[in-house]
Amino acid sequence: MRFETIAVVGAGAWGAALANVAIRAGRRVTLVARNEQAAAALRASGESPHLPGVRIDPRIAIETGAAALRSADVVLLVVPAQVLRAVTQEIAAAVRPGTPVIACAKGIERGTRAFMTDVITACLPEAEPAILSGPSFATDVSRGLPTAVTLAARDAGLAEALVKALGTHTFRPYHSTDLRGVEIGGAAKNVLAIAAGIARGRALGASAAAALTTRGFAELIRFGRAFGARMETLTGLSGLGDLILTCSTRQSRNFSLGIAIGEGEPPARACAAMLAEGAFTASVLIELAQTAGIGMPIASAVDAVLDERLSVEEAMESLLARPFKAES
Repeated sequence: MRFETIAVVGAGAWGAALANVAIRAGRRVTLVARNEQAAAALRASGESPHLPGVRIDPRIAIETGAAALRSADVVLLVVPAQVLRAVTQEIAAAVRPGTPVIACAKGIERGTRAFMTDVITACLPEAEPAILSGPSFATDVSRGLPTAVTLAARDAGLAEALVKALGTHTFRPYHSTDLRGVEIGGAAKNVLAIAAGIARGRALGASAAAALTTRGFAELIRFGRAFGARMETLTGLSGLGDLILTCSTRQSRNFSLGIAIGEGEPPARACAAMLAEGAFTASVLIELAQTAGIGMPIASAVDAVLDERLSVEEAMESLLARPFKAES
């Protein structure tokens, strides 16, 4: 399997970063913007407005419309989780049967409770769904700083071939066949990062931050194992690795959202001010957890705060008042 032509759908920060990765890997790359106005602005400025100061490699073609995908050997869908279905439906007629379509969003679809590769399968039944996730910031990746992620597909040979097509000496994907594990790690860690941000915003200290991240990871593991994820995936780059990154720096939108809420910003206003996938994922994550009988007190507290059913103080009290128990 040789993949020479890559189409990246979505010209935001992460889309521009992955387009730069693919061109450095020696592929022919098309970056597909949402409309001609956006494409013209990208061509004129040479950079994504969401990634200022980072140049889009001039060898990357910038186009619009589904027609740009007709010759693609691989399609990367780099759009937010909640619009993935609509975008996939728009491009469906242009994607050739058997084409690997890689979701690069970290979330679960509201309403349907569908994971990203399930959305791809529903809209593109003849495509090969895959998922890319892991500890990575668009700025680091665009600048060629060392980054390692996980890329999963159902077929091991396909996953390995995709890794070879996208990997460079600084961007190192590890291949896997555990799609669900990779998806769960990316979705759940965003919600937990909001909790970590709230703790930072409330100045609860480093000890509380470490405890919150560790106990949040226990929730992620419980959820993942209930839905068929492999332990090595949950403890790997797309699980623990991404959780550590997202819970520790303001570069994470989810962490920054939590900080704003912890500092007193009303949740609705904070969510409106920044796009953070965890804010959309929290409620559906808890719905799935409750359906499976999984206890996720930290994620549940985040959901309650975002929905304004509990204040930050009430959520903290609910967690601190939990009975003492053995560590698990």
